[in-house]
Amino acid sequence: MACVININPIFGQSTAKKNKIIADSKTAKAEFIKSDPLMKALFDKAYGYVIFPNVGKGGIGVGGAAGNGVVYEQNKRIGMAKLTQLSIGFQAGGQAYREVIFFETKNEMNRFKESRFEFSAQASAVAVTEGASANVKYTDGVMVFTMQKGGLMYEASVGGQKFKFNKL
Repeated sequence: MACVININPIFGQSTAKKNKIIADSKTAKAEFIKSDPLMKALFDKAYGYVIFPNVGKGGIGVGGAAGNGVVYEQNKRIGMAKLTQLSIGFQAGGQAYREVIFFETKNEMNRFKESRFEFSAQASAVAVTEGASANVKYTDGVMVFTMQKGGLMYEASVGGQKFKFNKL
């Protein structure tokens, strides 16, 4: 009797897990647009974007966050991504949230695809509410939105996030 081992190069994720992340990213995109209909134009016009549908974050003094997402370039799915974050400072609790990062040009998108993209310590995101995206501009070719899913945590930054990209 032969034993078959399926090794998936996308962060060692099973096909089922990868398909769940893809499905969850579609749901997250719909939820972002439902909360702020103006975001549809951002999804349509951005050179690329990555959606992290389920980011878990927690800490007491020292904290961390992690999530898996799907990467789109010119509205075509091109890969998977992993988000990690370590933070030190005043924080207590835990939360779950969604995050979407828009890339204005091919240049920023390529930095992400080369896994050379991370946020500086002072980077922050815009919390999605109706009309929140109306006056938001790209900063250094990047725009970030988050949407709370659950939990309670005093801290709202994306500073220190690092990313790893694997193409499909």
